[in-house]
Amino acid sequence: GGDHTITYPILQALAAKHGPVGLVHVDAHTDTGDTALGEKIYHGAPFRRCVEEGLLDCSRVVQIGIRGSSYDPDPYEYCREQGFRVVPAEECWMKSLEPLMREVRAQMGDKLMYISFDIDALDPAFAPGTGTPEIAGLTPAQALEIIRGCKGLNIVGCDLVEVAPMYDISGNTALLGANLLFEMLCVLPGVKTL
Repeated sequence: GGDHTITYPILQALAAKHGPVGLVHVDAHTDTGDTALGEKIYHGAPFRRCVEEGLLDCSRVVQIGIRGSSYDPDPYEYCREQGFRVVPAEECWMKSLEPLMREVRAQMGDKLMYISFDIDALDPAFAPGTGTPEIAGLTPAQALEIIRGCKGLNIVGCDLVEVAPMYDISGNTALLGANLLFEMLCVLPGVKTL
């Protein structure tokens, strides 16, 4: 996808068909802002709009890799008030995320859920080609642990957003994004892998 705004209409369509869904949201930012330059629809607000419209089962929303600057003294307050589980990046540093994903699988249960992966969840050392890079992010191996940790869940859709190749002349961000999308396709229900 393009910027993270793209997830909002996708979740509108899914909720119209299936009702509220769970969400595994991997990102440097919570994307629950209210407005920017007077606009309510922008890449920093899709999940607030989703909450307002009842598109998410808030008891089954997990945000992983969150970090970076904020305009709010408590940047996770809104998310906690909605019942989201927020996993800041520092809770992921220097460890495997397989134990976390066991907890996430239990939280998601067998109900429908969606994966939304912002490439800026990864440290800019690995993925500099994005519009809002934040230091001290996840590693590619941790990204694979998250995605592969969703195997067996009732995934109704997924996206990978915020790749901006013009900011990375090496092409590594686009390569990483393409590989993570491939991994997401491999964990969709009914997909047979070796």
